[in-house]
Amino acid sequence: MNIAEYKNLSKIIAAYLKLDFQTEVLSRLSNKKDIRKSAFISDEYHEYVTSTDADFFAQSREAKCINIVATQSYSSILNTIKDETTTKVILQNLINKLWFRTDDIFTIEEAQKQIGKEDKEKISTTISENAKETNFNIITNSLISRDSSLSESYNKYTQNDFIYETNFFSQNLKTFECLAFLSNGFNILKPTKLYMFPYFKKEVQYNEK
Repeated sequence: MNIAEYKNLSKIIAAYLKLDFQTEVLSRLSNKKDIRKSAFISDEYHEYVTSTDADFFAQSREAKCINIVATQSYSSILNTIKDETTTKVILQNLINKLWFRTDDIFTIEEAQKQIGKEDKEKISTTISENAKETNFNIITNSLISRDSSLSESYNKYTQNDFIYETNFFSQNLKTFECLAFLSNGFNILKPTKLYMFPYFKKEVQYNEK
């Protein structure tokens, strides 16, 4: 059903179908000999998310159900549920994540927290000037210093900061690029930038500068 045309009715029907599907999947846990593989796929997930999804995602792996959802931002989910704690529980139960370019600060901050921090080398520069005698020249309309000295200093220090800065998510990621946070089933792999190939283009070339 077209959600743009029948917004409220579409959400009610979709929520009912989703809950019915989740009940059916979890009911298989009582008979572990008859567990079949299944998948829950939802585009514009923020339109159909409910607070019960947190419990389903936590148990669905045991029921061999793969959950694939796409949303505009984490704030979109929060705006629907109206509960930040429940929103974070849902996000934590979605192990593999692909973050595309976004300006949503809540999404960026949660992604940064999950990826973690590292020690980064920073450099600061300081320039100072000292003068024993300074006079104002009316003709040139400028200050004239005598016996002056100019010094410049560089300072290197280490600061524990987020691995990916805010600008990486809001500016550096291009169209059809994303940051992947994936698991191989045993370990979390190192976050990596991926280049997505659109199905409607035969060849896509990326020039990494």
